[in-house]
Amino acid sequence: MPIKISQQFDAGAIEVVRADDPAAIDLNIRKDSHADIVQWFYYRVQGAQGTPLTMNFLNAGTAAYPDGWKDYQAVASYDRDSWFRVPTSYDGQTMTINHTPEYDSAYYAYFEPYSWERHLALLDNAQLSPLVKLVDLGNTVDGRDLNMLVIGDPDAEQKVWVIARQHPGETMAEWFVEGLVEALLDPANPFGRQCLKEAVFYVVPNMNPDGSVRGNLRTNAAGANLNREWLNPTMERSPEVFLVKQKMHEIGVDLCLDIHGDEGLPYVFVAGSESLPTFTADQVEAQQYFTDNFLIASPDFQDEFGYGETPYTPETLTMGSPHITHAFGCLSLTLEMPFKDNANDPDAETGWNGARSAELGKSILQPVLQSLLAQAQ
Repeated sequence: MPIKISQQFDAGAIEVVRADDPAAIDLNIRKDSHADIVQWFYYRVQGAQGTPLTMNFLNAGTAAYPDGWKDYQAVASYDRDSWFRVPTSYDGQTMTINHTPEYDSAYYAYFEPYSWERHLALLDNAQLSPLVKLVDLGNTVDGRDLNMLVIGDPDAEQKVWVIARQHPGETMAEWFVEGLVEALLDPANPFGRQCLKEAVFYVVPNMNPDGSVRGNLRTNAAGANLNREWLNPTMERSPEVFLVKQKMHEIGVDLCLDIHGDEGLPYVFVAGSESLPTFTADQVEAQQYFTDNFLIASPDFQDEFGYGETPYTPETLTMGSPHITHAFGCLSLTLEMPFKDNANDPDAETGWNGARSAELGKSILQPVLQSLLAQAQ
């Protein structure tokens, strides 16, 4: 059986330059479907059982985030359930994966994927709880459903929003949401139980369904980077942000978490809204209080490494977290997780993965609860 490389499946993305020699397979990372963003890849190799493969990504050096390849290890799987890291190198221009598949079918990806089917299963399973209402916000550019989970009593005084995957290739974000939802609905989880006594949660597990299915890293089906659309979203270019923002203004926001992944930094960290000229001393204190409690709740979280101070520019209010802080005066944070490993606690086999993202989603309920209690006083 000759080697076959394919990408015609959910989130698949690769361009094959040549695959006639297993020791010199040349590939290009495909651009986002409607934008010049090069980073996400996900493909299947067949017919190479027991054959050493050398897979060269020729255009890695022109990727959107080339620093993301430094100290990076790609992920692979035989069953799309268990993913592991494989030897990967980068010379400043070409990224190379060296791996010998144990089976005839193997998958390789930038990070552990989160499929559209799993997304639908997350929604469907959650709606079976009496604590949950599944809400359809409207349609994406491609006509897919944009859904939201309302968890808890809608009449609760405090409103917590959690949005994920504005950037669709940051799949760790939806793994995170899966863990958070599981904890909120687990009657044995004390933080979930107490959080729902204090607030109602509005959770949008996937802000960018089209980009997710199309295999994009950063953009939707219209080529829009949703995390730069918050100031003036439109139904034509960014209906996902338009619909969520509309619902936020209808309901209100007291705390918001915008969940992401970072290509370069091998850490879990948060970015706040301190660059806003209107950022108050009380908001500084609330942001620090959340961070301090998160440090206690999860050893995977740290506050030493992150984006640092960023100046206020006209772009600031186009981004989700600062826009929401500005519009509602609330605590709004962007949470970043690594595509690589977590340097604080590395795992050579899996690196940072879906399971650890989900556990982080569970652990964040502790600082959320502490912030809710502080706001209620």
